[in-house]
Amino acid sequence: MKLVRFAVPRKQSYGVMAKDRVICLPALAKALCQPFPSTIEAAVSAGIREVHIEKLLQKATKAVFEEAVWPLQKVQLLAPIAKPPKIVCLGLNYRDHAAEQGKLPAEEPIIFMKPSTAIIGPNEDVIKPCFVEQLDYEAELAVIIGKRSKNISVKDAEMCIFGYTVFNDVSARDIQFRDTQWTRGKCFDTFAPTGPCITLADQIADPANLQVRTWINRELRQNSNTNNMVFNVYQIVHNISWGMTLEPCDIIATGTPAGVGFAMKPEPKFLKNGDLIEIEIESIGTLRNRVAEQYRVHC
Repeated sequence: MKLVRFAVPRKQSYGVMAKDRVICLPALAKALCQPFPSTIEAAVSAGIREVHIEKLLQKATKAVFEEAVWPLQKVQLLAPIAKPPKIVCLGLNYRDHAAEQGKLPAEEPIIFMKPSTAIIGPNEDVIKPCFVEQLDYEAELAVIIGKRSKNISVKDAEMCIFGYTVFNDVSARDIQFRDTQWTRGKCFDTFAPTGPCITLADQIADPANLQVRTWINRELRQNSNTNNMVFNVYQIVHNISWGMTLEPCDIIATGTPAGVGFAMKPEPKFLKNGDLIEIEIESIGTLRNRVAEQYRVHC
């Protein structure tokens, strides 16, 4: 089951994405006089699962159901979580990505942060600052935390996860490598595209076996699997929770596989104005964004 946050004229809400339509859950609950979280953030905090949604759907008559349905082509899909409390990211967490740089896999997770102001949703533009020459993409499986968690064991980590989405850790490599630490080069506005949906955790049979692909202008660049991760999602949640308290709606981006632009051979392939980025993760969907150059008069 896939949850989306969406906008229609004069309204933002959330619901279930089913093929070519979106079922607005708050509208359905209101028509049935049933209590239900009014926002997707509240749904995450409440620990809403497939069983809760199915019970709501089963109570709806055809007339009530039709009142809460929007055709998918008539809604604007938004970033599933607009203002996460934290965005925690991992570096060098795929063996093939470490290998393409001539590095050994990390012995412990390499962690950095992104601000929530970097978040954009599906089909929004990634803004390339005019002073950035080496703009790059990183396809990542992202974890959406479902409950406040601290000092979580690996075996209990699954219970802390609400769901999964697609994440693009956009990076300005020239700034990232010049600074030697990664914060500035990865934290510009629009550098954290997410979406198009959240697939509920109980709908992902094995997060350690999901295909991850990236196309740039229809050219396949990344083609790997989460089984290439150095640390799987449960180990990641465990490790991070021992250093900081995780909260509902926190996003954890779990690292990128081989095929990023700066590591391409025989020469790097960086993103340019107008480029189309498409990132697909099995069982979740495809996140699409274009690159737009910042108008140079502001530089």
